[in-house]
Amino acid sequence: MKNIPTKLPNVTTTIFTIMSKMANEYEAINLSQGFPNFEADHKLTSLVTKAMQKGYNQYAPMPGLLSLRDIIAEKTNGLYGSTYHPETEVTVTSGATQAIFTIIAAFIQPGDEVLVFKPAYDSYEPSIELFGGVVVPIQLSAPNFSINWKEVASKITSKTKMVIINTPHNPSGTILSKKDMLQLEGLLKGTDIILLSDEVYEHIIFDHKEHQSAARFSDLRMRSFITASFGKTFHTTGWKMGYCLAPKDLMSAFRKVHQFNVFCSNHPMQYALAEYLKTPKNYQELPSFYQSKRDLFLSLVEESRFTFTPASGTYFQLLNFNSITDESDVLFSERLTKDYKIASIPVSVFNLNQQDDKVLRFCFAKTADTLKRAAEILCKI
Repeated sequence: MKNIPTKLPNVTTTIFTIMSKMANEYEAINLSQGFPNFEADHKLTSLVTKAMQKGYNQYAPMPGLLSLRDIIAEKTNGLYGSTYHPETEVTVTSGATQAIFTIIAAFIQPGDEVLVFKPAYDSYEPSIELFGGVVVPIQLSAPNFSINWKEVASKITSKTKMVIINTPHNPSGTILSKKDMLQLEGLLKGTDIILLSDEVYEHIIFDHKEHQSAARFSDLRMRSFITASFGKTFHTTGWKMGYCLAPKDLMSAFRKVHQFNVFCSNHPMQYALAEYLKTPKNYQELPSFYQSKRDLFLSLVEESRFTFTPASGTYFQLLNFNSITDESDVLFSERLTKDYKIASIPVSVFNLNQQDDKVLRFCFAKTADTLKRAAEILCKI
């Protein structure tokens, strides 16, 4: 049975699994995988229990509870001036990754080209390849990770089917500006190119900056899928709950795949989230909440030999180690885990040809005590 061909022969275990396994093996502080080490709001978890006790334990409607879709549309339209209709343009998903996979499955055919900005979340490319698509990578570089829109224009061909963006950006912690989005809008105007806008960190943005959602821009909105994550927003990554927004015609095609992929998502959690979203401060307070963690972490490592540009969004911070060692980021991250007992993510694994900018990604979605213990280690290196 060893010679049966598979569709993704070159895909290996993700770096997140590798580094978290190493963190456990060497009893290291785990700032690698992106999940909080503190509890979600008890009000939210209590709402899930309440939903279970009230009997919301069977299949939910395929596109999601209408009450949840209503509040998602209300939130999005209020924030970004959009006009998403809850019945036809919002679908609840089993996490943003499932939404991303379903979008690609619904539209990408053999030979279709998809522009991907690297470093990129590692689910994009295997999903494209699985359906015969061709990844067209555009490499961004530290420390700014800014997009050269002339290069993007040069990569667009008659075969371009989709462009994938991610803002706020994982792993760099950068954000796309209004100018960036307008340039993208201009490039795609008059084409049939789909935009997949991964906006899972939309509520985690700092220094009084505004999230530039694709929903804000009329021509982008009419060609865009926007993916979002309740796990990222409400500290519940293990719930795998998210949602997707798109115009009616695009969403209709999405749901044709969605119904045979997962059919529907967790019912009692949908009930709880619908109630919880009725209180806007539950997401409005996230910027200050996470900025205080970012600022604490950076103040603690300021005297270290690492250098940095403060993250503008997400709960990840890149640290440059160029003045510490000539090792590759992969080898250095492994040595930090084994010898210093702190785990991070080497960014080169997300880059074209594993371009090594000598930066490691650290997750600061942790308790103050964890961040202090981690910083103490980093300052000794």
